[in-house]
Formats: sequence, C-alpha cells, structure tokens
Amino acid sequence: MSPRPYGHAGRIRPSLRLAAATAVCGAVLAASVQPAQAGADRNPPPGVALRQELRELVDRPDGPPGVIAVLRDGDRTEIYRAGVADVESGRPPRATDHMRIASVAKAFSGAVALGLVDRGRLHLDDTIGEVLPGQPVAWHRVTLRQLLNHTSGLPDYPASQGFIDIISEDPRHHFDSRRLLEFIADEDLEFRPGSRYEYSNSDNIAIALMAEAATGRRYETLLRELVYEPLGMEATSLPQGYRLPMPFLHGYQIDPQAGPVDVSEAVSASGAWAAGGIVSTPKDLTAFIRGYAGGALVSDRTRRQQFRFIPGALSQPPGPGRTEAGLAIFRYTTRCGAVYGHTGNTPGYTQLVAATADGRRSLTFSITTQTSLTSNPDLSAQVREVQEDFVCALLHR
Repeated sequence: MSPRPYGHAGRIRPSLRLAAATAVCGAVLAASVQPAQAGADRNPPPGVALRQELRELVDRPDGPPGVIAVLRDGDRTEIYRAGVADVESGRPPRATDHMRIASVAKAFSGAVALGLVDRGRLHLDDTIGEVLPGQPVAWHRVTLRQLLNHTSGLPDYPASQGFIDIISEDPRHHFDSRRLLEFIADEDLEFRPGSRYEYSNSDNIAIALMAEAATGRRYETLLRELVYEPLGMEATSLPQGYRLPMPFLHGYQIDPQAGPVDVSEAVSASGAWAAGGIVSTPKDLTAFIRGYAGGALVSDRTRRQQFRFIPGALSQPPGPGRTEAGLAIFRYTTRCGAVYGHTGNTPGYTQLVAATADGRRSLTFSITTQTSLTSNPDLSAQVREVQEDFVCALLHR
C-alpha cells in the first residue's frame, strides 16, 4: 500500500490557490536578477560540500522536504540527495521518482517544433495566421521563432481573470487544453512581435497547436515520436488529470509554523499542457537535456538558429548565473562557465535541467517546493547559489 500524503488537497491554503492561478505553468513576474554571489571566491566544492549544501536547503524552516541532484559526465552518474521524497514514509528521493517538471516542459515543445522545422513541416518564420488561421487576427503576424524565444507579445493566459476564477475555485478543474488560448482571445498583443522579450505560457500552447496543425497528429504523439523514443525516455508523459504515477517525489507547500502540506496532486495538468504539464523523473530528464542541449534531436543548421541568444532574458524561475534566452533553451553563464537548459516551478516543485553544449555533462536539480522571485525570494537565492556550485562541480571534472 502506498503511503498517504501528508495533508490533503482540501487543506490547500489560499496562497496555493493564488499560486495555481498565476503560476500553474511556472510563470512569475519578470525582473532583473544579478548572478548569485555566494561562493564566488570559492573553488568548486567537493562532493562532501555539495551534500552539505543540500542538507542546508532542507534544514531551512521554509526549505523543501527533499532535494535530488543528478550529475552526469559521459557514462558516469553521481546522485546527490537530502531530505525525503515523502514526509510520511521518510524514504529518500530517487532518480526514478516521478515529479512535475513545470516549465521545463517548454523545452519539450521546443524540441517538437524544431524537429518539425528540420523535417520541413514547419518553418521558423511561419506565422500564427498561416498555420492557425482560426486564432485572433491580432495575433496573425506572430512567428514560430517569436513564440519559441518569448518575443511574441501574446498575453499570458494564466494571468487572465477567467482562468484565475476557475482554478481558484477548483485547482483540479479539467480544462480543454487545446482551448486555453480562448482565455485571452479578446486581447491584443502586449507589444509589437519581436520588439522585446516577455516570458509567456501562451507561447508554448500556440507552439503545440502549430505542431498539431502542421502534422495532423496529437501533440502527445509528437512528443513520443520526436522526443521520448529517440532519447530512450520511458517514464515521461503528458497527463490531463491531477494524479501522479507511482512512485513519485511528493511536492509540498511549506509553512514554517504549520509544516508541509502535500500538494503533489492538488492541481490538474490540463491547465498547463504544453507549457508545463509534463511528468517525468530525474533519470529521464537527464537523458532529455543531454540530447536536447547536445543537439541530438535537430540538425546543426537548426541548432545554429536555436542558439541565438537574447541577453538578460530570464527563465522563470531564474537559473544559476547570468541568463540569456534562445529558442526554447536558455544559456546560464556561471562563474565556472556556461550550460544550456531550462527551469520551471509549479506548486510543490522547482526544477533546473542543464547540460554542456556537447551534451556530455549534465545536471538535473529538483526540490520539492515552489520558489521564485515572487514566492520566497530568499530561498530562491540560496537555491541558485547551490545550483551554481553544482554547475561548477560539473564543469571542473
């Protein structure tokens, strides 16, 4: 019999309902962030020090109950962990535990779209109007390229009042994922396409719809054929409901006074879909980012387009060091060098996946609570510091 979650969805605090409404796909307010400075004068810490840093995270009163980091260098894998996967059973986190990957799912939609570009089914300069003529005319000039690097100007659908009202009333509400953009269909673009960067979950919903329109195949099928199978990923899926496959890394809302409340299954994935609904494991995410950042899924020609970066453009939440945005991938330049990947956060989880440009070295870093610039920024800053130390350990091997 599986352990019971600590707490229950019925105990979800109002703050979680707000988080579910405004950050169900890992969205937070964009802001300027300086690279984390802690540890800037240190050499990359050895394994003992890395483990100590993870223990310090989970020992915070507001820290995550569990954290797991997977370092991979060629065929060598090292797993670092602290805390528990489930506060009731007390078992440690494992690389085969399922978890919500939040906005790391945006890299998956990028992999699908860029794979279709390679195959000639889509082009980076294809517009919404050409591929999705049923979408609002005001959006028709937005290109696939602009959707991929968040310069489209599409309003962020989780911030719409209609979406907020529904998910505030019922976080487990089952949405028609292919109609999520209807929440903002009466809105104009936020700015002229291509004129500036602004992270928007709507971009990745539009990308998935364009992929379906170009192929006549469901987005979930395209994920399997273009991403999961080529990279040998056997434990990754895009569900519609709120249940997680067993075993899973439990995610928590933390109250320093009242303790953790299990929110692993508090929110339906249908309201995030291609922008944040994927469920995976640290093991599968390691395979993904090694292939994705390393160029295994696209041609060199397409990858050169993907690796054109916008300085200062943040992932949400920010990753380690200084951030720049490419096409569904971010470059994180730390004090020890650069890695490429994506971050994400959603109720119960904060994620980072990153790898070197050749895909040989990778880091998957997962904590079991949500943190961002607007949700516990002190914890977020410490997480980024620890992530940077892990990147330094990875690059200095």
